[in-house]
Amino acid sequence: MEKIEWKKTYKDLFFPPKDPVLIEVPPMHYLMIDGHGDPNTAQTYKDAIEALFSLSYSIKFSVKQELEIDYRVFPSEGLWWVEDMAQFTTEDKSSWDWTMMIAQPEQVDGERVERARAEVLKKKKELEALRQVRFEAFHEGLSVQLMHIGPYSAEGPHIARMHAFIHENGYEPSGKHHEIYLSDVRRTAPEKLKTVLRQPVRGL
Repeated sequence: MEKIEWKKTYKDLFFPPKDPVLIEVPPMHYLMIDGHGDPNTAQTYKDAIEALFSLSYSIKFSVKQELEIDYRVFPSEGLWWVEDMAQFTTEDKSSWDWTMMIAQPEQVDGERVERARAEVLKKKKELEALRQVRFEAFHEGLSVQLMHIGPYSAEGPHIARMHAFIHENGYEPSGKHHEIYLSDVRRTAPEKLKTVLRQPVRGL
């Protein structure tokens, strides 16, 4: 059976150094769902994560069974923003808008996603978020990223370092703040959480 390992294939995307680096992010396909509010308290956020992983695992099993290709489900990722990005702060999360998403291997297409959705809905009819998940391509292109190790509440200084690096190298932010969650928050101590912080950029 063929195996796909995103940790090796996409090592540069998911395992950057602790200092800011430039990277060209290729187009990838994702399951995506939008929402609003504090991820620590909003039920819609919890439902979104459950829907994304439920669909991703259903897709994984269908690919394994039908195509004889096995892979580890990709980590969850989040795009975060507010209407006025000048007011974006990690202190007040109640006004945040977000898109949560999970990347899918190239063997996955829209038809397979819909078949997986139908299967999962048979077991979780009450999970309305399943109906809101979409499958689409996403291309960030040139970006700056780094690895943050520690609690999410301690990201601020690293985000500031990233933005200083962006301006010092003649770029400006051109997209939404992006985070990739490599650790299982349920099983990992806060000081050991690994999170990729990414910011798309463009030349001035």
